Amino acid sequence: MAEIVNMPRLSDTMEEGVVAAWLKKVGDKVEEGDILAEIETDKATMEFESFQNGTLLHIGVQEGETAPVDQLLCIIGEEGEDISSLLEGGSGSETSDETTADADSKEEASSDDQEEASASSDIPDGVVIVNMPRLSDTMEEGTVASWLKQEGDSVEEGDILAEIETDKATMEFESFNSGTLLKIGIQEGETAKVDTLLAIIGPAGTDVSGISASKTAAPKKEEKKEEKKEEPKKEAPKSEPKKVEAKKEAAPVASSSNKSSNAAATGGRIFASPLAKKMAEEKGIDLSQVSGSGENGRIVKSDIESFTPSAAAASSGSSFVSVGTETFEEVPNSQMRKTIAKRLGQSKFTAPHYYLTIDLDMDNAIASRKAINQLPDTKISFNDMVIKAAAMALRLHPKVNTQWTDKNTVIAKHIHVGVAVAVDDGLLVPVLPFADQMSMQQIGGKVRELAGKARSKKLQPKEMEGSTFTISNLGMFGITEFTSIINQPNSAIMSVGAIVQKPVVKDGQIVVGNVMKITLACDHRTVDGATGAAFLQTFQSYIENPIVMYM
Repeated sequence: MAEIVNMPRLSDTMEEGVVAAWLKKVGDKVEEGDILAEIETDKATMEFESFQNGTLLHIGVQEGETAPVDQLLCIIGEEGEDISSLLEGGSGSETSDETTADADSKEEASSDDQEEASASSDIPDGVVIVNMPRLSDTMEEGTVASWLKQEGDSVEEGDILAEIETDKATMEFESFNSGTLLKIGIQEGETAKVDTLLAIIGPAGTDVSGISASKTAAPKKEEKKEEKKEEPKKEAPKSEPKKVEAKKEAAPVASSSNKSSNAAATGGRIFASPLAKKMAEEKGIDLSQVSGSGENGRIVKSDIESFTPSAAAASSGSSFVSVGTETFEEVPNSQMRKTIAKRLGQSKFTAPHYYLTIDLDMDNAIASRKAINQLPDTKISFNDMVIKAAAMALRLHPKVNTQWTDKNTVIAKHIHVGVAVAVDDGLLVPVLPFADQMSMQQIGGKVRELAGKARSKKLQPKEMEGSTFTISNLGMFGITEFTSIINQPNSAIMSVGAIVQKPVVKDGQIVVGNVMKITLACDHRTVDGATGAAFLQTFQSYIENPIVMYM
């Protein structure tokens, strides 16, 4: 049966989208996971994939056109299927499939259809279901880092409801509705799939006890019989045990006259406000040693300000780890950590890596940098010189600036260099667009700006997209040589080591030289050994004679 696909909400603030390009045309076969279109949001141009199998029967928003979220984007169904009734309905809402089905077969409506209609009618007037949003183009699930609103609080449109940890960053999620927060569906620290019930907002005092995750609509529409089978498997085991545990943990705190009970002492999760967590991290305070004075023992700002280690030690009595005791700490994997593991694993085991290493004479580079940095308001680093040299070499060796697909090798005519930046949770790769057209000073300023955003979790998804080549530099940590895993869909990544002094031969004499070792990891499907070697030779000529980069 044909299914309507609506304009998705691909960012937390997206209200409308522009179809930048269709990757499928009417009549094409579509498999689940295929990229249907590139959609431009208020933050980035993102690939939108299909959740259905079938044939693309109709395109509702043409390339270059703008449409609001949830308007009909396209229709997918069986080849030759009559979709006139869907087009005449034209609502583009999430219930359009149900309405059409009822109109086409009123006399043969199944009990499942009646059940679904009944579920929708159970949602009282004015009540809005808020689902886990898709806050990045690759986000499949999210973790609620903290709630900024609690059940019973008044919510205005634009208020920040929660901080949600995605696979790329922790982002604020704002409300698109006004009312009262009637129900929280995902507790702090819990992880849930995109489109799982996150919260319910509506008029104060409204009874929403009859609304569950099973009665909320999700964009990936499946047959009703399959929904009944899958719900207990996917949702109940994940969410229910955590909720029960939270209740058991909170109950003794609420009933105790001492509000400052420590959740960590009983092995439970520590409740603390985002500000308290940040202050504790900055001061090096272990939250498990802090007594909370907030509601249900929640640690707040004043608890961190008044905390003294000696008081905590006195209250803990004789609870210490004796010599020789084996202890472990389980740290939940962040969304970023999970995504890094998944993507690098895919890259390592799907792309045949090989490595080319070369020693660079850095004497001229050191002298040139020193002279350049003596100019007023000028400061460049060796990393800036490496990025510039790599970008210029890519211009002469476009086969290194490529991507592999099952059908084609895609050669990028533009040069966007990704620069790996270490952050607390892992690694981010902000992108320098058109790096070959930038001066070394411009490169340095942009790298510092993006690295600062990455470390403060302010980096936007669009600032991490579109790289054609990647550079990873561990020289500042004293690492002299290492290899990196290719950042797909790139075909190569350059690993940059530290500059070290060592004996070298110059003009037949052994002298002390400054040497930097770099290693190029290549995807053998797109970059042959000779191609990679030629690229490195050009790169070497630039970095060992920096003056040519100004010509």
